[in-house]
Formats: sequence, C-alpha cells, structure tokens
Amino acid sequence: MRKMFMEQRKEVKNILVVDDELDMLIFLSNLLMAEGFTVIEAKNGTEGITKARKNPPALIILDVMMSEESGIQIYRLLKFDKQLKRIPVIMLSAIDRDTFSHYQKFESSQPGQSVPEPEAFLEKPPEAEELINIVLELTSMDKNHD
Repeated sequence: MRKMFMEQRKEVKNILVVDDELDMLIFLSNLLMAEGFTVIEAKNGTEGITKARKNPPALIILDVMMSEESGIQIYRLLKFDKQLKRIPVIMLSAIDRDTFSHYQKFESSQPGQSVPEPEAFLEKPPEAEELINIVLELTSMDKNHD
C-alpha cells in the first residue's frame, strides 16, 4: 500500500522540522523519510527561518515550546514573511490546542498583528499515522488505499 503510493509520487517534497528536542527531531525525520519526504532539520527557530528562506519547504513542522525562543514567535515571523507566509505549518506541542489558541489571540490583540491559525495542531508526541495523513493532505498528495 505505502510502496505503491511512494512509486506514484512524481516529486519529492521538502519538509522543514523545527524542534529543539533531539529525540523528537529524530522521530519526525525518520517517520517522514520513511514516507519518501526529504527532511530539513533545524534545532531552533532562528535556524529554521534561515533554512526556510534558503530552501523553501512544502511544509513546516514547528514545536511550540523551545528553549531559545517560542515556536509561537517563530510562527508569527513566518506568517509575516512575504516569502514564507504561504507555507503550511503544523504546530506540535505538549500544551493543548485551546491553550495555544488563547495565547495566540492574546499575542494578536495588537492592531495589525493578527495572524491566521496554523493549518494543523498536534499534541506531542503525535500519532505517526495522524501526522502522516495531515502532512499528505497539506502537501496536496493523495494517499492510495489498496
């Protein structure tokens, strides 16, 4: 089933994974590579923005809580960047979606500072199948079933 799907894909999509937890970075990278994606890894948001500008990915998976800077701040930078704002983002976090949404609305309360909700939000650790299904949907790839 998956082999057939991978053979039918015409182009390899780049996915940028931004997470400061090495275990999660390895897990996500291996999962995505097993599905035939090319993975670009970044250990913090600044590195992620730099890599996204250098080689714009089809999708960004971004951790909300990182030690150097908030994933929410990085998300806002992405959505205000003319080159990067249309790239879909999956936010990963140990906090639930309601808490994230509340914080995001609070941060966006300044005039002219409103940003859209991320395309997807998953709690850590994400279920592998759910994550892959969302990645496939957001990168406009159809998953074939036997």
